[in-house]
Amino acid sequence: MSAKDYYKTHRNLYTKLNEVYFFTITVNNCQHLLQLEENKTIVVDSLRWLLQKGLVKISGYVIMPNHIHLMWEQLQMNGKEFPKNSFENFTAKLLFRNMKENNDAALKNYEVAARDCQYNVWQRDPLAIKIFNR
Repeated sequence: MSAKDYYKTHRNLYTKLNEVYFFTITVNNCQHLLQLEENKTIVVDSLRWLLQKGLVKISGYVIMPNHIHLMWEQLQMNGKEFPKNSFENFTAKLLFRNMKENNDAALKNYEVAARDCQYNVWQRDPLAIKIFNR
């Protein structure tokens, strides 16, 4: 297994291409960011884009106020990154842009003390459980 064929999460779980996973990604600090319809639309549009590009196969998803459940298969890399990373990056940028444009005071709830970013929409410990059968 080469390093480009799998993605290691912070929970020390590995996801590989062409395998089905039950995947949960949570909003940082469990904020109810996904309660707004416009934010749910960003999530759905991002998933739709990944599907149209042939990067993922999605069996099902549920959008909760502070997290998302997906049953999906990542089929191929999006350039140098996994579809999961593309999804996180794209949705985070759009969600932050909405908060900034609306002068949303909740933006401060997503501040993080990290060298690589000032804000973080998604917690850095998504859960991925491999699905072995129907």
